[in-house]
Amino acid sequence: MNKNPFLFLIGGIFSLMIAMGIGRFAYTPILPLMQKALAFTDAVAGYLASSNYAGYFAGAILAGVLPLKKHRTFYLRISLAVSIITTCLMGLTHSYTLMLIIRFISGVSSAFIFVLASSIVLDKLAIVGKTNWAGYFYSGVGFGIFFSTLFIPSFNDLFMWEGVWIGLAIISGILTIFVWFWLKDSPNPKVQKDKQMVTIQAPPLKWLPWLIIAYGLEGLGYIVTGTFIVSIAEKASIFSSDPAIVWMVVGLGAIPSCIVWSTLAKKWGFVRSLVIAMTLQSIGIALPVFWLTQSSLMISAFLFGATFMGITTLATTLARQMSPSNSSRIIGYLTAIYAAGQMIGPTIAGVLLSYTQSFNSALIGAASVVFIGSMLLVSGIRFDRMPNIETSSIKSN
Repeated sequence: MNKNPFLFLIGGIFSLMIAMGIGRFAYTPILPLMQKALAFTDAVAGYLASSNYAGYFAGAILAGVLPLKKHRTFYLRISLAVSIITTCLMGLTHSYTLMLIIRFISGVSSAFIFVLASSIVLDKLAIVGKTNWAGYFYSGVGFGIFFSTLFIPSFNDLFMWEGVWIGLAIISGILTIFVWFWLKDSPNPKVQKDKQMVTIQAPPLKWLPWLIIAYGLEGLGYIVTGTFIVSIAEKASIFSSDPAIVWMVVGLGAIPSCIVWSTLAKKWGFVRSLVIAMTLQSIGIALPVFWLTQSSLMISAFLFGATFMGITTLATTLARQMSPSNSSRIIGYLTAIYAAGQMIGPTIAGVLLSYTQSFNSALIGAASVVFIGSMLLVSGIRFDRMPNIETSSIKSN
C-alpha cells in the first residue's frame, strides 16, 4: 500500500517536471541563446512568453469548464504527448509566427497537465490519508527547472539552441513513460475521510474572491522575473558566470519550497503564510534594481524560486479546502486568473524594456503588483486561528 502512493507521487512529480519545468519554463534559460542567434528584441521575447501564457490561460479555462472528471488519465496522457511535441517543434523552426503558435499550444497542454495532475494527485492523497505529501508533489516544478537547466549548456555546445529544445523533448518523453504507468486516476475509489481534511482552518467560500484577485496579481508580477531573470544576468556586465546558473538557483530554491511553506502554513496559518511569501517575493523581484551584483542576482533568483511554487501550493491547497467537493473546477479558476496575469505581464515588461532599455521599471512594477496582492490577503488572516486539537492531528499523520 505504501509503495503504490509513493510511485503515484513520483508520477505526479514527473508530470510537473514535463509540463512546467520544461514545457513552460525552459524558455527562460533558452531565451538569451535564441536572442543571440535570431537577434529578436525584448518586446518579441515578451510576446513569445505571453503567447505561452495565453495558451495556459485558455487551457486553464477549458480544464475548469470541460467535464474531464471521468477521463482525467486519458486527457492527462494526451496533454503530455502535446507538451513533448511542442517542445520538440520549438527546435525545428526559425519562424517567429510558428513559434507564437507552438508556444500557445504548449501553454494549453501545460495548463491541462497542471490542473489534471493536481486534482488527480490531491484527490488520491486525500483518499490514502497523505494530504501532507502535496508539497512533495509540487516540488516537481523545481526539479524540472533544475534538471532541465543542467542539460542546457551541453546541448547548446553540441547542437546550438535548436538542439536544446529537441534534447529537452527527448527527456520529457522518457519521463512520460513513467507517468503513463504510475499516474492513473482511481476508478470509483472508496473515499475514506482523510483525517487531515479538518486540519486546515479554511476561510469561508465568500472570501474566495480575495484569494483569486491576489493570485491573479501574483501571476502578473512574478512572471516578469520568471521570464527575464536569465536575460538580466546575461546582459549585466558584472555577471561573469554562465547566466543559466541563475535559473538553476531558481530551481534549487523551488524544490523544497512547497514542503517548507506547507510546514510553515501549519504553524502560522495558510493565509498568513501566503502574505509573508508574497512579500518576500516582491523584495526579491525588486532587489536587482537597487543592488545589481552577481550576489544580488543569486539572492533574487533564490527568493523567487523559494516563493513562486510555495505560493501556488498554499493557494491551491487553501482553495481546495474551501471547496473540497469541486477541486478541479476551483483549481481551474485559480489557475485561469493566475494565467491571465502571466499573459499580460511579459508583454508589458517586454514593451517597457524595449522603450527604456532597462529592466528597472518592469521589475519595480512587478514587485509593486505582488506586494499589493499580499496586502489584499491580510483580511483573511483572522481565519487562520487553528485549535490545538487540529494541529495535533496533523502531527499524528
